[in-house]
Amino acid sequence: MSSLAPALTTPSVYRRPLRERLADVLRPRGPVWTPFNVISVPIILLAAVLLVIRFTYGLGSITNLTQTVPWGLWIGFDVVTGVAFAGGAYVITFMVYILGLEQYRPIVRATVLNGLLAYMFYAGALLLDLGRPWNVINPIIGNEFGLSSVMFLVAWHFMLYMFMEFVEFSPAIAEWLGWPRVKKFLYSMTLGAVILGFTLSALHQAGLGALYLMTKTKIHPLWYSEFLPLLFLVSSVFAGLALVILEGTISRRVFQHRMDDRHRLGHKGIVMSLSRVCAMTMFVYLFLLTLALIHGQEIALLSTGMGAWYLLEVIGLVLVPCILFILAAHRGSMPVAKLAAALALSGIVMNRLNVSIIAFRWDAAVRYVPSWMEIEVTLAVIFVEVWVFRWIVHRLPVLGPTDGSTSSTRTGVEEA
Repeated sequence: MSSLAPALTTPSVYRRPLRERLADVLRPRGPVWTPFNVISVPIILLAAVLLVIRFTYGLGSITNLTQTVPWGLWIGFDVVTGVAFAGGAYVITFMVYILGLEQYRPIVRATVLNGLLAYMFYAGALLLDLGRPWNVINPIIGNEFGLSSVMFLVAWHFMLYMFMEFVEFSPAIAEWLGWPRVKKFLYSMTLGAVILGFTLSALHQAGLGALYLMTKTKIHPLWYSEFLPLLFLVSSVFAGLALVILEGTISRRVFQHRMDDRHRLGHKGIVMSLSRVCAMTMFVYLFLLTLALIHGQEIALLSTGMGAWYLLEVIGLVLVPCILFILAAHRGSMPVAKLAAALALSGIVMNRLNVSIIAFRWDAAVRYVPSWMEIEVTLAVIFVEVWVFRWIVHRLPVLGPTDGSTSSTRTGVEEA
C-alpha cells in the first residue's frame, strides 16, 4: 500500500451509525470552565455586538480607518500576518507528499487543518474590512476587475488555495463519516491538490508582498524593497513552521488522549528537524534582508529612530531566534526550540505590521492607531478559530485514532 493511499482500516468509533455520530457532534468534550473558555467567550460575544454596529453604521463606527488610511489592523494582522502563519500547510505537505519525508506525516492533517482554518477566518476578517463586503464576489463573477491587477491575482490564489486545502483535509472528513470508498477517492486527489496548492500558496505569499511594491513613496525606505515578494515568500516558510512547533507542543499537552504512539513518540524528533529547517530558512531571509539594505543604499538610516526599530526586528527577532534554532537542534532542547519559535513568530508579526501599518506613512502628521474595538474583534477572530480547531480535533481523526486506541500500526488514521 503506497504512502499516498493508506489502508482503509478505521477505528470502530467511525463505524457507528451516522445518526449517533451526528448526535454526538455538539456534545461538549472536556471541562467547560477552563481559563481559555472564561476569557474567550466574553470577548467573542462583545465582538459580535461590535460587528452588528460595524455592519449597521459602517467602518467608521468602530475603527479609526480613514480615506487616507483605508487598511488597518484587520488587514495588517488578520490577513497579511495571518497568511504567513498559515505557511506551514504548504511546506509540510510539500515535504511529505513531494519530497517523501515520512517523519512529518503524523502532523500533516493538523497542519493542513490549521492552514485551512487560517485562510477561512482571515478571508472573513477581510470581509469585515471591506466597505461593501458584498462586492467581494466581483473577481469571481467577472464584474469590474482588471486581469493585470495584483488584487485580482491574490483573490484567485486565495480562493483556489482554500479549495486545495479542503481537498487535502477531506479524507479525514470521509473517515469520520465512515465512507471508506469516498476516502480512497479523495486520497487519489491528494497529490494533485498538494502540487497545485503549493504553487498557489507560493504565488499568494509573494503576491501579498507585491501589493506593497506599489506604495514605494508611503513605506519607510528600510522596509521597502524590490525584494518584498521574495521576502514575504521566504518568511512564510519559517513563520509557518514556527507555528507548527508551538501548536504541536500545545496540542501534545491538550490533545494527548487523541494522539497515537507514533505521534507522541515522534514529536521531539519532528520539532528538532523543523528547527533545522527554520534556521536555514531564516539564514536565507537574513541574507536577502542584507542584500535589500545594501541595494537600497539605506544603511545610513540605521542611525535614526526608525533604524533602531528596524535593528530590533532584524537582530532581536530574526538573528537571535535563528541562532536559538541552531542551538536547539544541536542540543536537542525543546525549551530552546519553543523560545526560538515564539521569537520568530513575534518577528513576523512585527515585520508585517511594520510594512502595513507602523512604517506605512510613518511621516504623516496624523498617524493611524487602531481603536480598542479593532483589537477586540481581532482577538475574537483568533479565539473563534481556536474554538473551531479544538472542536474538529476532538471529533475528527486529525491527531490519531479517537476510540482510545494507541496502536502504532500504520492504519489510515496514523498515516495522515
